[in-house]
Amino acid sequence: MAVWRKLWCRNLLAVCLLFYVLLHTIDVHARPANMSASKDKSPAGKDENEILPPDHLNGVKMERDGHLNKDFHQEVFLGKEMEEFEEDSEPRRNRKKLIEIFTKVDFNKDRSVSAKEMQRWIMEKTEEHFQEAMKENKNSFRAVDPDGDGHVTWDEYRVKFLASKGFDEKEVAEKIKNNEDLKLDEETQEVLESLKDRWFQADNPPADQLLDEQEFLSFLHPEHSRGMLKYMVKEIVQDLDQDGDKKLTLSEFISLPVGTVENQQAQDIDDDWVRERKKEFEEVIDSDRDGIVTMEELEEYMDPMNEHNALNEAKQMIAVADENQNHNLELDEILKYSEYFTGSKLMDYARNVHEEF
Repeated sequence: MAVWRKLWCRNLLAVCLLFYVLLHTIDVHARPANMSASKDKSPAGKDENEILPPDHLNGVKMERDGHLNKDFHQEVFLGKEMEEFEEDSEPRRNRKKLIEIFTKVDFNKDRSVSAKEMQRWIMEKTEEHFQEAMKENKNSFRAVDPDGDGHVTWDEYRVKFLASKGFDEKEVAEKIKNNEDLKLDEETQEVLESLKDRWFQADNPPADQLLDEQEFLSFLHPEHSRGMLKYMVKEIVQDLDQDGDKKLTLSEFISLPVGTVENQQAQDIDDDWVRERKKEFEEVIDSDRDGIVTMEELEEYMDPMNEHNALNEAKQMIAVADENQNHNLELDEILKYSEYFTGSKLMDYARNVHEEF
């Protein structure tokens, strides 16, 4: 069982009753054991997040633990404006922002958004997420390249990673230099082993056991590299594949634990979760409709820059709000279904739409 799944499962009970899809559940924040007293200091959360590959990748439809990304539609519709909708709860301002976005998506200015226009917008927002990841990667790379030589060794990264978790950096560096046992707790050791596998996968041939800035980007964000995307798919399949045939059946895909059913509300959440995964498996991932998802099919599904996927996604997004069934989106429809597109529910949308547009 992959370490990411193993760590996720430990927090499953508390989370499953609240969400269909678990997003941020890698428990690598546990306090390290068996080192100096400095381990009790609170680690710098920002630094840790910068150098640890995130479980959640913006603009990618599936998380690294095999769960569907429940925020995907909002990420590829709002781009970096997504945080503004989360922070701003004032309906009138949110409505104005959404109208502004609609006018940008409506490329030909006919006051209607087609699937092609939505596809174009999705690709732009996905590229925006790529650019943001590259910008963050520059800062992360500088943090783990202390000598500034443009290359990072596994040991250099390992020192910085453990320091971000509260270990004494000098003590760790000295122990690694002298090849001494770090006496890590089991969870931290498992995370490091998984990171090490990912590290060497990101080391492009000819392998030199050093990562430059571009390779480090692939390490943190595998969606930027076709080779690393394959590795991420392999991890997901290994985690979900019960019979070892390196393929996924529907039963394997929906077999992830979905919580302990204690009441009807929990049962409804579980049922919705299963329906969502079943629909995604049958209608999107299983492209040849043979009831089996291969690694190749999953890789195509996971590729955020796949234009065919972007068009399919555009059609699905339009279908959610297309009340007049003309296969396009009008402004009043997108405002009415604002919660789907932005996470923000707007009130009195119809009364104000014409005076503001």
